[in-house]
Amino acid sequence: MSETKKFLVPISFILLVVVSGLSLYTWVHLHTFYTASILLIFVHLSVFFHVLNLRDPESGNRNDSKAHLIENQSGKIAYLILMISAGLILIISEGVNANNIENIPLLMVVGLALIIQPITEFFYARKYK
Repeated sequence: MSETKKFLVPISFILLVVVSGLSLYTWVHLHTFYTASILLIFVHLSVFFHVLNLRDPESGNRNDSKAHLIENQSGKIAYLILMISAGLILIISEGVNANNIENIPLLMVVGLALIIQPITEFFYARKYK
């Protein structure tokens, strides 16, 4: 593990715990939950996992194809999980009646989640033809 990673992993974890703890404190003791808290928790969780996945710059290209394969597969799986999660949240929050959806931004996110990957794949495939 590189020195940078040894330094950043504990820092990012501490920040995640602090933000989560403050959010939990305001929810339990002050009976208030801010939507910005949810966003900050997601941002810090994302930073923590990005730091965990940092590659060692001294390793060179020894495992470049393996790292590329891992990135591709995890990206596809993450996209599918995100798409399914967005759809489930829409169904749970709005019900199954598609005519009475009031949360238009969430509907747009679900719609975009359905089309972004195929469109990106189309243009990426055209680049290599």
